[in-house]
Amino acid sequence: MNSRHMKTFDAIIIGSGQAGTPLVFKLAAQGQKVAFIEKEHFGGTCLNVGCTPTKAYVASARRMWDAQHGEALGIEIPKGAKTNLQKIKARKDALIKKSVDGIAQGVEKNENITYFKGEARFEGKKIVEVNNEKLTADEIYINVGGRPFVPEGYEDIPYLTNQSILELEALPEHLLIVGGSYIGLEFGQMFARFGSKVTIIERGSAIIGREDEETSRTIQEFMEADGVDFRLEANCISAKKNQDGSISAQINCSKEGSVEIQGSHLLLAVGRRPNTDGLQLEKTGVETNDKGFVMVDDHLETNIKGIYALGDCNGKGAFTHTAYNDYEIIADNKFEGKDRKASDRILTYGLFVDPPMGRVGITKKEAEKKGLEVRIGHRPFSRISRAKEKGETHGYMSVVVDAKTKKILGATVLGVGGDEIISGLINIMYADASYEVIRDSVQPHPTVSELIPTMLESLT
Repeated sequence: MNSRHMKTFDAIIIGSGQAGTPLVFKLAAQGQKVAFIEKEHFGGTCLNVGCTPTKAYVASARRMWDAQHGEALGIEIPKGAKTNLQKIKARKDALIKKSVDGIAQGVEKNENITYFKGEARFEGKKIVEVNNEKLTADEIYINVGGRPFVPEGYEDIPYLTNQSILELEALPEHLLIVGGSYIGLEFGQMFARFGSKVTIIERGSAIIGREDEETSRTIQEFMEADGVDFRLEANCISAKKNQDGSISAQINCSKEGSVEIQGSHLLLAVGRRPNTDGLQLEKTGVETNDKGFVMVDDHLETNIKGIYALGDCNGKGAFTHTAYNDYEIIADNKFEGKDRKASDRILTYGLFVDPPMGRVGITKKEAEKKGLEVRIGHRPFSRISRAKEKGETHGYMSVVVDAKTKKILGATVLGVGGDEIISGLINIMYADASYEVIRDSVQPHPTVSELIPTMLESLT
């Protein structure tokens, strides 16, 4: 191959998610010539079809809930509140557009960034092809993200994913959701509040199997109060399209025997897989695991020196905050002389049902599996003054403490404000301090957070 026809850069970044985008601007600011490749839209999953749109929808669903629950707090709201999905979608689209346009303008104005809209494929160890052009660089960063997993047998069914459901402009009459984990639960509750009939079908004996049973049970209870119907232990799930355009889901080996449920729409929410299969990684020698995740070391480098994988496609976290931390690791190690590692971070995430859950570290279930000697703190929200005053007493908080070191190993705050309150516990864990620091602290009253010291006073 004639090297004259190849464009040479200091770095190539494939994908514009929450790691790739800030890294492009960082490298360009340091005077590097960067090729930036994106096949779909700037901002990746989080901005376009993940956190930003879904949390906008969650906020609208909450307004609907408020409109229907005035009575309990002495507010008489006349009946008649209704969902305008077109307006909800338009608000969401405008939010996204503002951010996407911001990235596009930044890229356009930056003379050190060359943007290629297209799909990248490797043609050699450090050679990337996009739109029939060949590019090369000493450093290549893969930030290609993931996509919804579609199991076999659904190819001919008009199914929705977390992406296409956000394009609907009319409310589903009856939304069937296959998968009772984070994505399925968030969409299930929000569409139930919007006014759709919702059925969640889950293979496991409980929703979100990776959480403690109490978490699953609590969430199921308050979502059932919102009208969501759950079908658990549903194996051999299949679906068919009916002549009138509706969809039937068959559950052939549930505890109720064979069941058929009719719905107008079907959302598949059974997990995600990395977008690495189109990259032709075999031409670089970059190793992936059996699920397609790119194997990286603690500094996010693959087995090929100079090729890195960031964000969801490296399997080291599946969150916006872990992807952004991947960017920080690369930037700080490269330009600030630091030695940051992916293993330094503590697992944390939220589940944005209402009330939301904040989670950090390991669960009680995981601690027991590891045979750790732990002490547990637990408090139901029904005993928190502020939760009672707000009329939102669903949920609980719990903490797992190492009996020997007195360090917090994990915590769950499932209840009003839980997604924000968890940060207090995260901070103690990063400070590597004893749980006694927060136990002996004085928190403002009346807040939900003040129950954390109380909970820590009586570990069992």
